Amino acid sequence: MSSYLFFPPADKAQDDIWRYTCETWGEKQAKKYIRGLHHHLQLLSEKKKFWRSLPANLVVPPDLNVEAYFSRYEHHYLFFRKLSAGKIGIMAILHESADLPVRLCEDLRKLEEQSGGI
Repeated sequence: MSSYLFFPPADKAQDDIWRYTCETWGEKQAKKYIRGLHHHLQLLSEKKKFWRSLPANLVVPPDLNVEAYFSRYEHHYLFFRKLSAGKIGIMAILHESADLPVRLCEDLRKLEEQSGGI
C-alpha cells in the first residue's frame, strides 16, 4: 500500500487549516475537510495519473534540485515529491488565495533549511 508523509511546512499548514476551519465553520466541517484532504493524498500516493507537473509560474529554484508535482484539493494546492517505496512527501499545502509562486518558494526554502536538503 502506498502512502504519504508530511514535511514540516505541510504539517504546519495542515494544523493551520484545521484550526481555521474549526474557528470559522466548526469542528464537524474541520473533520470533514481534513478527512477529505487525507483521502485525496492517499489517492495521489496510489495513482500517479493524478500528478501534475508544476506550471511555468511555479518553478522550484534550481539549486534545490527536486522534482515537484502538485494537485488541487478543494481550496488548497498540494505540492509533493516522490519518495522511496512508492511514498510521496507533502512539501507544502497552500490556499488558493495565496501568492503561490512566492509561498511555494518560501516553504521549500524553509524545508531545505530545516533538513539540509529536500
